[in-house]
Amino acid sequence: MDSSEKLKLALQTALDKKAEDPVVIDLRGLTSIADYFLIVTASSDTHARTIAEEIKRKLKEQGVQPVSVEGLDNASWILLDYGDLIVHVFRPETRELYSIESLWMDAPHIKPEELLPQQQ
Repeated sequence: MDSSEKLKLALQTALDKKAEDPVVIDLRGLTSIADYFLIVTASSDTHARTIAEEIKRKLKEQGVQPVSVEGLDNASWILLDYGDLIVHVFRPETRELYSIESLWMDAPHIKPEELLPQQQ
């Protein structure tokens, strides 16, 4: 499963679990950190855990395991590192505080509907 397929599955799963304000940042050619960041907002700690756990489950079904998972205990910022895809699940106040999008404002941003046309 390549990075764009992982991204699409993670994005669809997050949206199915009612994640809000999805942002996809295309990091290819800009850094070796990952190919993509997927950033979403959850309405509560429980919601954040649910989104993260469901993304983990769906990718595991495809034989993809995370390299690292951080923040499940606290749940204000959960990070799922799949090597070429990093998923950030934030609570609103934490997302605003760290403002990852602004750190990568020069990187291309991909609209979710471009990746998942059926979401239009």
